[in-house]
Amino acid sequence: MPAEEMQVTSLVSGFLPEGAKLMTIEKPAPHTAIHLADLTGDGIPEIAAVYRLNGEMYLLVLTYRDGVWLKAAAVKGTGYAVTLLSSAPVLRAGLDNLLVGWQIGSIWSKLSVYEWTPEGLRDAAPADMSYSYIEVGDMPGLVGPDGKAEVALWIHDTGEAYSVQVLRWSNGAFVPAPDVYPYYFPRVVRYYEAMTRRHPDYTFYWYYLADAQYRAGLPEAALVSVRKALSFPNPFPSREKLLELRLNILAALGRSPEARMPALLPASLKTTSGLKWGYIDPDGRLAIRPIYEDAADFQQNGLAVVGKNGKYGLIDRSAHFVVPPVYDSIHPFSGRRAVVIDGEGFKLIDEKGKVLTGRAYSFIADMEDGRAVFYVTEGGSGDTGTSRYGYLDVQGREVIPAQYEEANDFHGGRAVVKIRDGDYALIASDGRKLVSYPYAYVGPNGDGLLAFQQTSGGKYGYIDERGKVVIAPSFTVGLPFHDGRAVVSASEDYKWTYGGIDNAGRYVIKPAYNDIRDLGEKRFALGRALDPEQPFLGSVYAIADWNRAQLSDFLYDEVSGFKDGLASVAGAEQTYFVNRGGKPAPGYPRVEGSGSLTLERGGLIKAYTDRRLAYLNRTGKVIWQQNTVISLTAPYAVREGKYKPNRDYLVYYPQVEGMKDGTAQRTVNDRLKEWSQVKPVPGDRKLDSSYSGDFEIAFYKEKLLELELTGYKYPFGAAHGMPSKTVAILNLENGRMYALKDLFKPGSDYVRILSGIVGRQIKEDPQYAYVFTDSYTGIKPDQPFYVTEDALHLYFFPYDIGPYAAGFPTFTIPFARIGAIVDREGEFWKAFHA
Repeated sequence: MPAEEMQVTSLVSGFLPEGAKLMTIEKPAPHTAIHLADLTGDGIPEIAAVYRLNGEMYLLVLTYRDGVWLKAAAVKGTGYAVTLLSSAPVLRAGLDNLLVGWQIGSIWSKLSVYEWTPEGLRDAAPADMSYSYIEVGDMPGLVGPDGKAEVALWIHDTGEAYSVQVLRWSNGAFVPAPDVYPYYFPRVVRYYEAMTRRHPDYTFYWYYLADAQYRAGLPEAALVSVRKALSFPNPFPSREKLLELRLNILAALGRSPEARMPALLPASLKTTSGLKWGYIDPDGRLAIRPIYEDAADFQQNGLAVVGKNGKYGLIDRSAHFVVPPVYDSIHPFSGRRAVVIDGEGFKLIDEKGKVLTGRAYSFIADMEDGRAVFYVTEGGSGDTGTSRYGYLDVQGREVIPAQYEEANDFHGGRAVVKIRDGDYALIASDGRKLVSYPYAYVGPNGDGLLAFQQTSGGKYGYIDERGKVVIAPSFTVGLPFHDGRAVVSASEDYKWTYGGIDNAGRYVIKPAYNDIRDLGEKRFALGRALDPEQPFLGSVYAIADWNRAQLSDFLYDEVSGFKDGLASVAGAEQTYFVNRGGKPAPGYPRVEGSGSLTLERGGLIKAYTDRRLAYLNRTGKVIWQQNTVISLTAPYAVREGKYKPNRDYLVYYPQVEGMKDGTAQRTVNDRLKEWSQVKPVPGDRKLDSSYSGDFEIAFYKEKLLELELTGYKYPFGAAHGMPSKTVAILNLENGRMYALKDLFKPGSDYVRILSGIVGRQIKEDPQYAYVFTDSYTGIKPDQPFYVTEDALHLYFFPYDIGPYAAGFPTFTIPFARIGAIVDREGEFWKAFHA
């Protein structure tokens, strides 16, 4: 040890508490955890050291004042060792910050970035900022170095693969620094070039090489690598993710005009005509007016599904209808084909909207591997008919006739079908039988293994494609394999406990969880029952890797699948991204409320939390969010209120503004809150059911405002919940809320007349064929209703006169038909017919 270093070590040792031990940093060569840096900007370096005392880690800082060394700070660290102690101007140019890597796992360290403040050291790094390998330096961007250091974090993924993030401090947070990618990522490229030479058959190295080449500004090389990654039977992290990367690479090469266009993102607005949808650009400006009843994301082919006048069509980015809104629904495109449904049944269309199928079918699945499952029902309908499955090709032709009792999607040119009881088969894409399986059940292929049951109701095991038993039947649940893992259960009662096995049948995750979800990218969500005696109440989730290591505590109510190394997680109060290490991802915001986040083209983050949509940038700034005030004719408006006393209870309720009579307005608003189910709810315990409520303006004209208040109560464990609907009909001028009788002349027999009209509609109109026989006996004097400009609408609740699936049976009666009894001189009528 050099003499100067010995002197500093001796000096530091004199300030250590009794029993403390200075730490050693092992890499790149073993050295004592002492570092000199000018943290205060006075030109005199401070001395920083890391020591351990009673099994806990501490950071000590000494400063030189008036000719003597003084203890300036001592802060408690985390972990059990230290991997980094250095300094760099990370937070601002010209002033060093102290960087400490606290070792929290064999290949994980938590990064602290300390800033000197009058109150002492402040750690600017978020608690979840971790790494496996780190590089820090002032990396040149488009105009060269800027005097501030960027931080490159290598985060272990699988094997010797790492996800690399380059971050800088900006506006109070660590955010990605794409302008320095061309400088830094070439070294990442060199690393993965070496790994692909060493392991040419490891798909994950090819993915990370392609990604690094793309970020380094080498799109031609990246295109070659991503094609290689796509050539594997089970590409990493997924075929969808690789296709997305390929699209970005093509855009960089100038071969994808669509990908170079600014992203257009669906955005919802509450209006006087109900909830409407349009599209915004990445700056939050409306690019397509909100005129649709529903709107989905633009797909890679530049088309988006939108709803208008109760039907669905496809628009391009100019809001031109490529396919007019004539369908009941349109599935997303898969294999350049989309499934549509109209009054005749299921059909297949191409990207120009041409119907490819020669007839309508009872069902068509999405196109997979050049084939789409369909079925036809013969000898009746529903439970009385017999369904037979076959396959369509991309031209909509029945390339394999309907002949199977069950059929799965094709993957790799093969699919599992059920021919008859006790007879399953593996078939080729032309229908040739490749292998027969004489079992009661055989499931779809996963990693070359298929779940099977030898007898009906028996235990599940796994066979290979040739039919050889690989894992003997021993499970009550056996889900398909994916990347060498499958979720199973051996429970015999309703308290299902799930585990995970490898392809030899060995448990890699013990069967002790209420739920296990495959999140993709070799990660699981482990669900622990909130109440073990009532598992149907739900689970709280932790994240684990493919080899049983638990990466997070049980913190999350919801966990999405991983995509590009990130998964959205939600608790009762916040939603945010976590990385594949199960830690909150640095450089991304936390959003208030429970829901999900997704990364969008254009760099924005879509946040759907507490059932409301917003878009944010990486720093958490809201670029656009759904409005909370609906302006009516001045001075009136409807303001949205929010009530969330419990994670399982959420209500959005309307409050009217602008009424001259303040007392009347308070009375109206109190009743709206009551009808919206804003009531005392305990916040400190799990409820036995969830409740969600919302509202929209159903009709507005002149002084009349109709607010539709909807709700949905779901008892946990039930087959379905129960919806509710109340229409509040009020006069904005005086606050009066109208009942059905207020629409009619005094003394008129409106109940008998309306009952007769509804009864005839039930008998004569085929759309009401679902009404239960003898269930309708007439309307009530206070029958639920609403009005529009030219008609009265009467509605019933689920199960009143029809099945649950019928929703709220509604009967429309034009005012012209009942003009003789409508009180056209009454206050109600004049409120919207001045």
